[in-house]
Amino acid sequence: MTQDRQGARGDPEPRGSSRRELEPEIRRDLSGTLSYGDYLDLHRVLSAQHPQAVPPRHDEMLFIIQHQTSELWLKLMVHELRSAIGLVRADDIHPALKRLARVKHIQHTLTEQWSVLATLTPSEYAQFRSALASGSGFQSWQYRTVEFLLGNKDPQMLPVFEHDREVHEELRRTLEARSLYDEVLAWLARRGHPVPEEVLERDWSQPYTPHRQVVDALAGIYAEPTRHWAAYELCEALVDVEDNFQVWRFRHLRTVQRIIGGKPGTGGSSGVPFLRRALELTFFPELYDVRSRIQDVRPGGYHGAAP
Repeated sequence: MTQDRQGARGDPEPRGSSRRELEPEIRRDLSGTLSYGDYLDLHRVLSAQHPQAVPPRHDEMLFIIQHQTSELWLKLMVHELRSAIGLVRADDIHPALKRLARVKHIQHTLTEQWSVLATLTPSEYAQFRSALASGSGFQSWQYRTVEFLLGNKDPQMLPVFEHDREVHEELRRTLEARSLYDEVLAWLARRGHPVPEEVLERDWSQPYTPHRQVVDALAGIYAEPTRHWAAYELCEALVDVEDNFQVWRFRHLRTVQRIIGGKPGTGGSSGVPFLRRALELTFFPELYDVRSRIQDVRPGGYHGAAP
C-alpha cells in the first residue's frame, strides 16, 4: 500500500532499493553533518573569482576560471607524479603505471581546455588584459613543479618565486631531488640493465645530459620487449606523457598566438617565440633516440636497418 501511494504521487522507486533503505542516507545528508558543498569547500572555491577590470568585462571570468581549473588539474598531476616517483623508487611498477595512466588523462583534459579559452577573441582580451599587470602563467609554481618532476631542471627558474618563501623552498627541494626519469633509470640499473654510473650519481638540480650508453641499454629492452615487458611498458608510458605534454605546449602556443599575436607576454616573456622554444625541450631524450636504433625484423630472421 505504501508503494501504491508513492506511485500515485509519481515518486520514482529506485531500482533494487526500497525507500525505507534510503531514508537513513537522506536524513544524514539533510542533517547538515557533511553536505556536498561542505565536503568540496565550494563556498571558498566558487567565491575565489575576483575580476579586476574597471569597468567590469564579461570575458574576464572565462580567463580566471580557465586558469584556476588548470591549476587544480596541475595540483592533481603533481600528486600523481610524486606518488609514481615513490613507487618506482620502491620497485613497485604496476601501481606506478596506474599513476602515469591517470596523469595522461589529466593531460588530455588540460589540452582540451585550450579550446574554451580560444573562444576569447583578441578584442575581448584587450578589454581586460591590463588588469593582469605583470601576472603571467610563467609564474605558476605548480607548472614549474611538474617540469622539475619530469626532469626539465633549471636552477635559474627559482628566483622567479623568491617572493614566496614556502613555494621557493618546496621548488628547491624538488629541483634537488631525482626526477621521474632519474628514478626510472635507477630502477633499470637495479634490474640489471647497463645504465652508466655517471647518470645514476650526479647533481640532480642540473639539466639532464643524454648519454649514449643509456640509449644502448634501452636498445636492449626494445630489441626484446617480451623479455623485458615491465621496463618496456614503463618506457612507453613515459613517451606517452611526453607526447601529451608537447601537444599541450603546442595548443598553448596556438591559443596565445590566436589571442595576442606577436605581443610580448604580460610577465615579460617574448610570448609566442618563448613558447615555440619550449617545444624543443624534451624530458626523456634517449627514449626518442633509441627509436632510430630499432631494427626491422626481416623474413628468415635477418635484422637490418630500415630502408
